Parts: sequence; C-alpha cells; structure tokens
Amino acid sequence: MLGFSAYLHSSLTKSDLTMFDKFVQAGFKGVFTSINLPEDDPQVLLTNLKTLGQLCDENKLGLTLDVSSSALKRLNLKLPQDLDVFKNLHVTMLRIDDGISIPEIAQLSQEIKVALNASTIVESEIDELQSNNADFSNLEAWHNYYPRENTGLDVGWFADKNQWLKQNGFTVMAFIAGNENLRAPVYKGLPTLEENRYENPFLAALDMNKLGVDRIYIGDPAITTVTFEQFRSYFIDHVLQIRVQLDHAPKYITQLFHQRADVSRDVIRLREGRLLVQEEIKPRNSGVRKLGSITLDNVLSGRYQGELQLVKYQLPADNTVNVIGQIVDADLGLMKYCVANQAIQLIDIES
Repeated sequence: MLGFSAYLHSSLTKSDLTMFDKFVQAGFKGVFTSINLPEDDPQVLLTNLKTLGQLCDENKLGLTLDVSSSALKRLNLKLPQDLDVFKNLHVTMLRIDDGISIPEIAQLSQEIKVALNASTIVESEIDELQSNNADFSNLEAWHNYYPRENTGLDVGWFADKNQWLKQNGFTVMAFIAGNENLRAPVYKGLPTLEENRYENPFLAALDMNKLGVDRIYIGDPAITTVTFEQFRSYFIDHVLQIRVQLDHAPKYITQLFHQRADVSRDVIRLREGRLLVQEEIKPRNSGVRKLGSITLDNVLSGRYQGELQLVKYQLPADNTVNVIGQIVDADLGLMKYCVANQAIQLIDIES
C-alpha cells in the first residue's frame, strides 16, 4: 500500500489540497502526520489535524498519527485515556515514538491500530506484549525516516530486520524521500534507507517491495508532476513509464509497447516494434550500445528491421542497429521491472 505525508505546522493551503488530490488520483491510500515537533503550537496542531482527518475520511484514506509522551503532555492529553480525542479526529492508527509503556500499547491495540518502531523492537517486547494481551492483528512495525545525510539505514541490515519482523507476524512500513518541496529544516529528503535519498521516488517504491515492505510512504510532502504520473500510470493503469532522451526516433516511439513474453538476457524487446515500420530505416548512429540505450534495427538487419530494444548491458556497435535514444540515469533501474508482457511507455523528457 502506498501512502504520503502531510504536516500540521500550518493550515492546509490551496497548494496542499491540490497535492493531496494528486496523491489520491495516483492510487495512494494512507496519510502519515506527526504532533511530535516541539516548536509547533499545540492548538494549531489539533485544529489542522481535524481538517486533515476530515479530508482523509472523505477520501477513504487511513490516517496514521505519530505520537510521543512529550507531545501528548504539550496537548494535555494521555493515552490510552484520551484515545477518543484522536478517534474523533479520524485517526485510524497511532505510531508510537517514545514514552508510552508496553502495557499501554497493548491496551491501545485492543481499540485502534498501533505502529511500533520497526528498527528498535526486540523479542522481549514482543513477549511482554503477548503477556499483556495485545491484539497482534492491530500491531504493525513502522521504520523511521532520517532527515540528515548519511544517517539512513543500511539496506542489508534493513532486509534482515524486515525478515525477522515478518516472521513475527508484523506488517512492515518504510519511508522513501520525495523530490519536490523537501521538508525543513534539513531539506535532504526523508527516506528510511540512505541509498534512496536522491533516487527517483517511483523506483525507490518499487525496490521496497523486494525488501519485505508492505506499506511504502513518501516522507516529504510532495513529489514532482512527472513522478506522480509514473506512480499513477503503474499502480492504476499497470503501465511502466520510463523517461528517455530521443534522437531521430520515429514518431510512434512514445506509444504503448509491451515487453515480449520471452524475456531476453541482454535487451528488453518491445514486441510491437517491427509491426510499426512503414518505410525503410536507413543506417544511422550505429555506435556502441550503452546501458539504457534505445535501439532500432535498420534495413541492413533484414526481417528484423524495426526491432525496438532497451539495452540492459553495454553491447558493441552493430551496423544493423541504430541508437535512437537513451534512458535517463534516474530511470535506468526501472528496466529490471520490465517483466514478461509488461506494458511500457517511453516518455521523451524533451518533447
């Protein structure tokens, strides 16, 4: 499940509402927010949380609230005693930061979904939750995000931790960074994994699926329009959009294609390519085929004229093959998701 973040330090603006609607249209199903920043005015937080909660309820989105004992104290609230305050604001899950005891968490789990800190939970805490009759169907494991560069988690440790969490029955969540309007005060993205900090968020989301992650949330409050379209296209229409730079490519190059059912080792073969040829393709720019090259077989290739390929590994020059474009660096990793019969659309970033 995909989710995004919205923060409560100020009222939702027209721009915020537009961004909210874009996330909904792109298939996102959950919202994360927090009341933990000490500089935020408590009353402003609750007022803005009410507005956000109503929006989530109207759009059938789950709303997860990050809470801690210090934040609750500033609001003059206690858990589990004041749980109804948050329920009435349409909060559907509490993400526990610190200062709330295991017995209190167990009691909360009997009334609402609770997210524990995925990175720090240990076996003894699971045992204590069991002894306090926690409802494990309402417990999840959520990783933190890491604003400061070089502090994000190591991918190997992360994968091992997630495997252990899954073995213990937890749904696992992690953050990826946004790529627009990065959150203050550091402005370096809000990822769980350091390797995702400056990646295309769409690619980072797909990679998370391979690491035992069930819920993928964008930590920053925004992504670019192009990235929104990549999410929407893939998760709603099941079309993988890959950004490219083209050079003397046929006009049909940006139509919908499909990877062939028989997957090749070295290249992605777009099965419609040869069917679209309407005139002779003259040899041109038949140089080395780099990783991510887009190629078109010319007339010298005989019956293969019009063959369209995306190159997975560097290949030598071939005078029967024209190089007509290049996948942008940020989207090179998307080629591993061009599985058998995958619908693919090449997006010319200069068109």
